[in-house]
Parts: sequence; structure tokens; C-alpha cells
Amino acid sequence: MDRSVNIGKLGKKQLNWGKVFTLAGAFIAFLIGSGFATGQEVMQYFSSFGLLGAFGVIVVFLLFLYVGIEFMIAGYNNKFAKGSDIFYYYCGKRIGKFYDYFSVAFIYMSYIVMIGGSAATLNQQYGQPTWVGGVMMGILAGGTVIFGLGKIVDVIGKIGPTIVVLTVILGIFAIAMNPSGVANANEIIPQLDLLKASSNWFFSAVSYVGFCMLWLAGFMSQLGASSDNKNESILGTIIGAAGFSLALLIITLGIMANIEELSGSMVPNLVLANKVHPVLGTIFSLIVVAGIYTTAVPLLWQAVARFSEDKTPKFRILTVVFAAAGVFVGLLVPFDKLVNIIYVINGYVGIFLFVFMAYKTIRVRVLKKVEE
Repeated sequence: MDRSVNIGKLGKKQLNWGKVFTLAGAFIAFLIGSGFATGQEVMQYFSSFGLLGAFGVIVVFLLFLYVGIEFMIAGYNNKFAKGSDIFYYYCGKRIGKFYDYFSVAFIYMSYIVMIGGSAATLNQQYGQPTWVGGVMMGILAGGTVIFGLGKIVDVIGKIGPTIVVLTVILGIFAIAMNPSGVANANEIIPQLDLLKASSNWFFSAVSYVGFCMLWLAGFMSQLGASSDNKNESILGTIIGAAGFSLALLIITLGIMANIEELSGSMVPNLVLANKVHPVLGTIFSLIVVAGIYTTAVPLLWQAVARFSEDKTPKFRILTVVFAAAGVFVGLLVPFDKLVNIIYVINGYVGIFLFVFMAYKTIRVRVLKKVEE
């Protein structure tokens, strides 16, 4: 029997579970950038708040469910020609235009953070000059972007789940090595000089979703627009949000359990991996670089795609220029400072986008009820 034909009274297609998990993997991999894979982002946004940071992860999961599904459905229903059209859909012409241009700037700045993360990882683990990791990531990301969005989804959709599994294993080991560290975290953390994303755990969690939204908006809405099955898109987003949030919770607790030892590290997860075994440290350094790569690629793609059409000569030239410029800037500022400045400031701008989304969602549903 041909499974591609419409079935049932609703005329919906048979679910393609391979596509569902590829979409989930793409969602996860896009969020696993240098901040998550290195542990620096996790430490600043969650672990530094002690046990309240774990509640912050729950807030993140619930918000990711909403924004991820909304972006996918909006893209699927409206078939946006460009990822930036999502901002006009939610915010109107004037404010949408602001978010359109601002998101491009932030997305490109986030690519720069990825460069800094790669540089810090190879420097901490192998003692290499920072330019080695930065230049390497710029070449890898730029080369992949030239192949186009379809290739990107294929690549990062398969790498993402692998990174999540290995990060979860690392977090479990970290907790097992010092289980009392989690219980004592609230007493130890106030004595440490830690960079924090906010003075409050709740606002830190909301800010985290805020900056991720500016990443996800264009990318997820384009995935939705290219999908031919809404249920696959929604289910992929749900699985992706759940998988990422679970990994985030475990690594948050793992860092929290060893927070005193990790407080001065640029790449906390590498310290944890080397603490388990030096060989694991080497392996995990490669995992971290892979995680950075899975986010750097779509970030760079979105920035370039805003100014040129995919797969054209202009697109390829701009990709090379943007990739190289990002490497130059990313090597000028320490990695932890890049995360703290760029992500935090832009996170609060993302919160206002969430407000516009919520208003649009309520308005659309109310109008639908009235029409019925």
C-alpha cells in the first residue's frame, strides 16, 4: 500500500517518523551552540542560581513548546517566502521591520559567539592559540552554508541527538561524582564570583528563551513552510523541546554539583569530562566543537540569506565575507564575556517578541471562535 496517499476523514498523511526525528534533531542541534556545549551558557543562566536554576529549566521547556510550535505552524500555514516574514506576521509592518533587521544583527553576533566558543575549547583542551579554533570553525561553517538549507537540516539533524545523549551522560557522571554538591549548591554559590545572566532565576530563564527565539524564528518558520505535514512539524518540535530541556536539566545539575571547581573555567563541560577521565576530555572536546558547528551553520546561513538568495554567486561570496569577518571579531573578546553581553542584552529584546506572539495567538483564536 502506498503510504504517501491521504488517509482518514481528515485527509492527513501518514506520519513519517524519520522526518519527525530529523526535525526534532534540527531543533535540538540549533540550540546546542557554543554556550550549551561548553557549559558556559548553562552556568550563567541556570547553575549559578542553585536549585532554583532547575525550576528555570522547567520554565524554558514550557516556553519552548509554545514558541517552537507557533513558529512551525505559522510557517506551515503562511508559507513565508523568507524567514524574516515571521516578524511582520506577529508584529506588523513597523515593529516587524525593527525585529527583521535586529534579528539579523543578533543572529550574526551569535555566530561570532560560536567562533569564540570554538577558540576557547581548543585553547583550553589542547593549548592551541585561539585563532586555530576560530579559523577552523569559520571554514567549516562557511563551507557548509554554501550547500544550502536542505543540506544543513540533514547534517545538524543527525548530529544534534548524538550530542544530547553524550552531554546527558556527562551530566550524570558529574552528579554521581559529587552528589552532595547539588544539595550544598545554595550555600556554596553565594561565595563564588560567578557571571550571571540576571539577578533573578525566573527572568534568567525567560531571557534565555528570548534570545533563542531570535535564533529560532526564521529557521523554524522556514522549516514549517517547507513541510508538507503539519503534524510532523508539531511532533518534531515537541520531541525536540523535550529532549533539549532534559539535557539542559541534567547538565545544569552536573555543573551545579561541581560549581566551586568550575567557577573560573571558560569551558566547564571540558573540566567535567577530564575529571571523569582524560580520554573522555579529548572525546568531549570534539563533541563540543560539533555542537558549536551545528549552531554556527544555521546562524551564518540566516545572516547571509537575509541579503541574497540561496545558492547564488552573491550568496557564496557573502558567505565567505561574513564567515571571515565573524572570525576576526570573535577572537577579540573573551568567550565568557561574549556570552554574557550578547545573549543577555538580546534576550530581553526577545521577550517583547514573545508578548507580540502571545497577543497574535490569542487574537487569532478568538476570531476563529467568533467565526465558528
